[in-house]
Amino acid sequence: MTWKIELIFVPVTDVDRSKEFYTKIGFNPDHDSVPFDGMRFVQMTPPGSACSIAFGTGLGVDLEPGQQNTIQVVVPDADEALAMLRGVGVEAQGVDEQGWGRFVSFDDPDGNTWTLQELPDYSAQT
Repeated sequence: MTWKIELIFVPVTDVDRSKEFYTKIGFNPDHDSVPFDGMRFVQMTPPGSACSIAFGTGLGVDLEPGQQNTIQVVVPDADEALAMLRGVGVEAQGVDEQGWGRFVSFDDPDGNTWTLQELPDYSAQT
């Protein structure tokens, strides 16, 4: 049996501001719908990812905006990711060099923290 993570909820205070932010950093806006009064569902996917994020209103998500700090995304090049984020005006911290990868972190407009990891080249290690 295969298990795939498809969707992670990110709590936000302003749906339109968040959609604009994530679009600015390259996420694809997959869905933006109001299935019924009181609910708005927005789904966005990072470039090249099989897993999307979702946010909106009336979704029943218990996490408060700014509390999501557990998402880690693998990128091919931490320096390139840092340059891209800063190039579109996102304050990003990095590059943090560790034995298990190179890391860049940034916050969305609500303070939800994202970590980007460039994996080490394990084939180059002896």
